[in-house]
Amino acid sequence: MVIRLLIWWVVLAAALGLAAALLDSVTIKGGLLSLLGVSLIFALVNLLLGPILRLISLPLTVITLGLFSLVVNGVLLAITAGLSDNLDVGGFFGVIVAALVISVIEAVLGFLVGKLIPAAS
Repeated sequence: MVIRLLIWWVVLAAALGLAAALLDSVTIKGGLLSLLGVSLIFALVNLLLGPILRLISLPLTVITLGLFSLVVNGVLLAITAGLSDNLDVGGFFGVIVAALVISVIEAVLGFLVGKLIPAAS
């Protein structure tokens, strides 16, 4: 159980790091420890506020056929940037693009980790 959490934490950190490397609007100050700290804050924000925001935005998500979930993920990323001194994100569109990139990278890495380590899925 703990190993699964650590694996998913590293996957999230890798997704954030790749998003910061690919996008000019996302900047993570510091080294590996800062990246792990930002990913931990993002995971906690997603755990605590994510279900509430997804429930509140459910009608808009249904109307837009799921596209509004990118806005919700962007809001969660912006909240994380507000809570952390090590993460800077751009304006509204920068946050939305960053949320899309992080979601895609996390899905791909999660799929690969699930295939390589069956107990991690």
